[in-house]
Amino acid sequence: VQLQASGGGLVQAGGSMRLSCVVSGRSFNKNFMGWFRQAPGKERELVAQIGWLSGNIGYADSVRGRFTMSRDIAKNAIHLQMNSLKPEDTAVYYCAVQRSGRSTYELWGQGTQVTVSS
Repeated sequence: VQLQASGGGLVQAGGSMRLSCVVSGRSFNKNFMGWFRQAPGKERELVAQIGWLSGNIGYADSVRGRFTMSRDIAKNAIHLQMNSLKPEDTAVYYCAVQRSGRSTYELWGQGTQVTVSS
């Protein structure tokens, strides 16, 4: 199983960026898929997650109203539309999967760098 994240880069403050993550390999049931980020010197934090079957989405307070997460069940993919980006959004963004029957995120993508310049 592989999680391939894409879409990072450099953007000016106030700009937008869209991240994508595709899950490939053997199929399995998922509880949640999530986007995490880790900035230099900081702990990794959950940005947004989606219930794979329910479609219910939760956001961190820091991104609510600016970021929108979505899923494409047919393509086994998730996306993160990031608008009104701020310099403090600069981080490596990771996608991850929590498999059915598990309580933690176990499968991780390689990360994609998002840099927001002021």
